[in-house]
This record gives sequence, C-alpha cells and structure tokens, in this order.
Amino acid sequence: MNPIRELEELVGLFPEPPERPLYLKAEHVAKEATPEPYRQMLVHEHHMTISMESYHDCSVDVKVLASRFENGLYLRKIILLKSGTEEVVQFGYVRFNLDFVTPQVRQEIVEEKTPLGRVLIQHNVFRHVDLGAILRFTAGPAMAEYLQMKTGQVTYGRLATIFCNGSPAIDLLEVASVLD
Repeated sequence: MNPIRELEELVGLFPEPPERPLYLKAEHVAKEATPEPYRQMLVHEHHMTISMESYHDCSVDVKVLASRFENGLYLRKIILLKSGTEEVVQFGYVRFNLDFVTPQVRQEIVEEKTPLGRVLIQHNVFRHVDLGAILRFTAGPAMAEYLQMKTGQVTYGRLATIFCNGSPAIDLLEVASVLD
C-alpha cells in the first residue's frame, strides 16, 4: 500500500477536527535518509517500546488517548511517556486484530495499562515487526499538542506491521517526539 494512503487510513481511525490537523505535511523518506537520532529510534524491526526505553534510558508508560472496538478490531490512539513523568516520547495509532493472541494477552492489552510491545514480550507472543515506511512530519496543532512541541516543527515516524504467531495482527503509526 502507498505509505501516505496507509497513514491517512490510520489517522482516520481517530480524526482530528479540520481546524486542528494532526500534521501540516507528511512525506515518505528513504530509511537511509532518516537523520540521527531518529534513524536509531525508528529504522529497525523491533518494538518501539524497547527502542524508546533504550534511547531514553528509562522505562515507558502508555497513556491511551482514545480507544474503541470496530469490525472485530481494537483501535487506539496513544502516547508513551517516560515512566513516572508527563514527558512524551512517542505518539501513535494502533489497529489490532486480537484474534491472533490468547485471551490473557487480549485482556491485558484492552486494560490499557501496559505498552503493547511489553505485553507481547512478557507473554512470549511469537512476533515479527515489519517496518513499512519512514515518514517526515511537519506537526500540525494536534501532533504538536500530543508530542509537546511547536506547530510547524519537524519530527519523524514510521508505519509498521506486527505479525503475531505468523499472521499480520497489528498495524501501527509511531511518531517520535522532537529531540533537542
């Protein structure tokens, strides 16, 4: 799928009002052209929970901004925070077919207390992260609010699919906070 079309599909799960767009501009960039430290944080086939914890040298907590079930899928809009703080390190959207995980894993995910990657790792869910595309964003008012940055600032994110037990179960948009 075209990365911009996939981005629009995920963002459309929880649309922002027209006067408060998520981003002013989004463009697909080559993985090799992703600048550091975003390249280190985004260009890999690992869970972003682990990547963010490694980069920031601390654990992260999830805060679910919105969630719902639709057509058999669990959808959520989230931010990741440095543990015990209000400092945002990531913003994202998740579309998850929970049929590919056990009832115990499903329950822990919908409780919305633990980052998704940590739940899958702790329950030894066989998984593979397929990095789809890297995107360069010029933040709109909504993204600026979620990532504690200024409207018009540039940051990077990624589209990815997580395969659980061999099946494509999770589609993600994961956007890193602006780094100084």
